[in-house]
Amino acid sequence: MRITCIGGGPAGLYFGLLMKKLNPAHDITVVERNKPYDTFGWGVVFSDATMENMRAWDPETAAEIQEAFNHWDDIELHFKGRAIRSGGHGFVGIGRKKLLNILQARCEALGVKLVFECDAQSDEDYADSDLIIASDGINSRIRGRYAEVFKPDIVTRPNRYIWLGTHKNYDAFNFLFEKTEHGWFQAHVYKFDEQTTTFIVECPEHVWLAHGLDQADQEQSIAFCEQLFAKNLQGAKLMTNARHLRGSAWLNFQRVVCEQWSLQNRHGSHVVLMGDAVHTAHFAIGSGTKLAIEDAIELTRLFKEQGDEAGHIPQVLADYQAARRIETLRLQNAAWNAMEWFEVCGLRYCDQLDPEQFMYSMLTRSQRISHENLRLRDKAWLEGYERWFAARAGLERDPAQPAVPPMFTPYTLRSVTLKNRVVVSPMAQYSAVDGIAGDYHLVHLGARAMGGAGLVFAEMTCVSPDARITPGCPGLWTDAQGAAWKRIVDWAHTHSDAKMAIQLGHAGAKGSTRRAWDGIDRPLLETDTEPNWPLISASPQQYLEGVSQTSHAMTRADMDRVKADFVAATQRAAAAGFDWLELHCAHGYLLSSFISPLTNQRSDEYGGSLENRLRYPLEVFAAVRAAWPAQLPMSVRISAHDWVEGGITPADAVLIAKAFKAAGADLIDCSSGQVSKQEKISFGRMFQTPFADRVRQEAGIPTIAVGAISEADHVNSIIAAGRADLCAVARPHLANPAWTLTEAAKIGFTELGWPKQYRSAKPQMESLFARAKAQP
Repeated sequence: MRITCIGGGPAGLYFGLLMKKLNPAHDITVVERNKPYDTFGWGVVFSDATMENMRAWDPETAAEIQEAFNHWDDIELHFKGRAIRSGGHGFVGIGRKKLLNILQARCEALGVKLVFECDAQSDEDYADSDLIIASDGINSRIRGRYAEVFKPDIVTRPNRYIWLGTHKNYDAFNFLFEKTEHGWFQAHVYKFDEQTTTFIVECPEHVWLAHGLDQADQEQSIAFCEQLFAKNLQGAKLMTNARHLRGSAWLNFQRVVCEQWSLQNRHGSHVVLMGDAVHTAHFAIGSGTKLAIEDAIELTRLFKEQGDEAGHIPQVLADYQAARRIETLRLQNAAWNAMEWFEVCGLRYCDQLDPEQFMYSMLTRSQRISHENLRLRDKAWLEGYERWFAARAGLERDPAQPAVPPMFTPYTLRSVTLKNRVVVSPMAQYSAVDGIAGDYHLVHLGARAMGGAGLVFAEMTCVSPDARITPGCPGLWTDAQGAAWKRIVDWAHTHSDAKMAIQLGHAGAKGSTRRAWDGIDRPLLETDTEPNWPLISASPQQYLEGVSQTSHAMTRADMDRVKADFVAATQRAAAAGFDWLELHCAHGYLLSSFISPLTNQRSDEYGGSLENRLRYPLEVFAAVRAAWPAQLPMSVRISAHDWVEGGITPADAVLIAKAFKAAGADLIDCSSGQVSKQEKISFGRMFQTPFADRVRQEAGIPTIAVGAISEADHVNSIIAAGRADLCAVARPHLANPAWTLTEAAKIGFTELGWPKQYRSAKPQMESLFARAKAQP
């Protein structure tokens, strides 16, 4: 094949040498606009795993890179006058120029033609090529030329950064944080050869502007950064090799994702994007070079597997995109998480967190590194952190005792202390009769109270008959219902040390439907044992368009009645002995329908601005808080994101949380969605935790994280990083009432008490998990 690589970066060079090595008969040319053995940039980073991959494909190149690279395991944080170090992280740093020089020399040795000082304008200049690799960087001309085919999604991020270097040597990957009168700056610092270190300085746009750096030339920017980090630099100078850039060298990162990766041009040549031309990864995770190298490896692997003749190109390119898209999106998502962490750390973490917790949050910023992964990397550091966290939670431990995982530390709100951070989520069971929680609920909730969680929520309990979702929903509008709940709460308090919580709510426009297993969200039929009842909400609406009943807008009389219903239910909940009360203001139910602009189209004082839309929910909250015992905590569940254009956003959620905090809420339970069937939710592991994190840090109120939290590692990571104070676990608790006891045994924490009737099973379960963990 005749192959042309446009762009002599890592992707183009490495693919060229791998294909030439695969078949020396290939005619391969790499076209580069810079001079021979010249490049811009300081050091690049990739992981130990990428180096292993390179050793397998071209040991000669890998060996030469290994001789030139700097390897380090440690990450060191400099923050608030402290230096904290953690090991086991495994990075490789090498000068970009050195890396390219090694790849260039290897290409020449194998017979790849290198054409320098040639600024390729178009793929059509190489019409005789069977395959054209467009590895021409983030500002790819080839991608731009065929934008309607490649369909690039390019997002420019708000932070500003400048890529500098210094001759000061560092023996770890350093993160430096400095606060100025206008905000926080951070530096990403890593050594890449014996004399030189990369020194990337980053800050939010508003901080950059406040310091006048938009007016500064490169020399002035360097002088500013030298002064800002003078304490760490200790007299060392900062340097730039971006003299080719006009004016300021401060940049904005661009995230690139392409829908299509290849095409056939009008001359019959196949063109495929590679490296930064098709996908970028933020320097906060250091994966840009890794992605480029592994793009080259995967495309070569497919040619080796399927045949490296021109006739195989279409299928190879299709398979290449399918194979690489998943891996690159995974890395880009991790890089996005890491990038966002650095973009908002000045707002959310720098002032709020102690250095110890800030370090933990920074290490786990990408959500690829979990609590147990940190234990594998640096057991001593993590256990030291666990001891610090436990002490802050009030646990005094003898140094001879093992550290307590964060999820098993106590948590106190008002007069209530939970034995651990695990919450059994409120989960609708649709099994009440006339609103009375019966034997089923006693068994269901009693089993979960015995299962090890610190707090057990009953399902949403309705404040009136017309507040129910289905005829099977429990209520608290009669004394008989209150007595039924008291029976359950008393049982749980007698037979477990779990605290019991009630969630009060009103279904609003989502009411009068069948039980979930008979057709979730579907209105009751005439053949059902109970007829439909009228629905109310903030504004007239149908939850399922053309299917659901249409609700009517609440009048002032309706508001007064419903508020009184909430107060009466609250009084019965207190009499039943519940330890905790939550007001349900999420998921499109009645109070949520006032908050979301998707469901509130009122023109009176309860509609319009967010302040107005919150007016009635806050009115109900105030009445409930006044009726609920002052010594007991009260939380509010909100939908922190409607996942619909024009709906509630995470930024709105912060304002909502602040309003409830000012009204006396102790904690915000951060869920999302279920307000509109138009929602487009990005599901995934712990997908709603960022909402709890943002609300906790920006609104300054404790939070519960919910959603796809399914193992102890998730809970420990969330709690340890300060992303939430409690974790609510739903479906896993349906499958296993003793989920908390099971997870404790899995991670080897043996101090969690079991019900005395079940204790004989405890050592057996613990030993089984211990043996499984010990097996290779």
